[in-house]
Amino acid sequence: MVDAATIEKLEAGFSKLQASDSKSLLKKYLTKEVFDALKNKKTSFGSTLLDCIQSGVENLDSGVGIYAPDAEAYSVFADLFDPIIEDYHTGFKKTDKHPPKNWGDVETLGNLDPDNEFIVSTRVRCGRSMEGYPFNPCLTEAQYKEMEEKVSSTLSGLEGELKGTFYPLTGMSKETQQQLIDDHFLFKEGDRFLQAANACRFWPSGRGIYHNENKTFLVWCNEEDHLRLISMQMGGDLKQVYKRLVTAVNDVEKRVPFSHHDRLGFLTFCPTNLGTTVRASVHIKLPKLAADKAKLEEVAGKYHLQVRGTRGEHTEAEGGVYDISNKRRMGLTEYDAVKEMYDGIAELIKIEKSL
Repeated sequence: MVDAATIEKLEAGFSKLQASDSKSLLKKYLTKEVFDALKNKKTSFGSTLLDCIQSGVENLDSGVGIYAPDAEAYSVFADLFDPIIEDYHTGFKKTDKHPPKNWGDVETLGNLDPDNEFIVSTRVRCGRSMEGYPFNPCLTEAQYKEMEEKVSSTLSGLEGELKGTFYPLTGMSKETQQQLIDDHFLFKEGDRFLQAANACRFWPSGRGIYHNENKTFLVWCNEEDHLRLISMQMGGDLKQVYKRLVTAVNDVEKRVPFSHHDRLGFLTFCPTNLGTTVRASVHIKLPKLAADKAKLEEVAGKYHLQVRGTRGEHTEAEGGVYDISNKRRMGLTEYDAVKEMYDGIAELIKIEKSL
């Protein structure tokens, strides 16, 4: 049973949410009926509904407002997670099943911008969780350290182009810190949304960054997710970037089992990042198209692309450089998610050239 103090906090949180004019998906789908059905439930890690919703209750301006405290939460609190997932991932219904992992034929992709006219850089990332460990809110300091140990020893086995160095955030020298900031590699302690979800406890214990010598492959350990694997380079050679990520993920997966769900695909802390968890993006200059923002958004929408400012969500396009990525991560394969971005960017460049 869930203890009385937690129930009291839940009731207060639910009332606060109901009384607010929050536009979050949490408010939209946490009905009285769902709330009553879930408030007494617990996962085997001891997580309650409060762990799922507290960030959205504290931050009424959240877009989504819910996080999974552990992998089981997606099943135990499915009455709330399923409709939110369906809404965010446009029509991924509770009867739908995410397809098995398929990286496809890497060789069918190419360089989107061989003359380096439009694309500044290309990046593909995915998130992974280590089996047997809960997500941030439930992790103990000892688990954080144990996970960091596993990750750094696994990554030290990478060879060839992926060979590199693991830098723990704990005890990091000022020089290393500055270098990682200059490279845009260093992540900071979480924002208020993550803080409220208890995702930043024991900071910086168990957090670290790995990168290869060429600085084209990067792993974040225990930032928002257990693992974020990132492949990137200057220019538009998506094939090279994707190939590097696929090689790395397959290599790490041999040594570290990842949390996977038959219906939802790969599981991570945030329900917006399930299924393939793949985000393929370019920093791109499209001055003519950008002059007509509505047109840019329209073409992007047709290919399920998301247009953001240069530094990610809620930022402006600096010097006319946009961050454009695939929006769909669920209900399609890894290859299809990246191919969708590839085709969409090719189309945007074609239109830009014709204007």
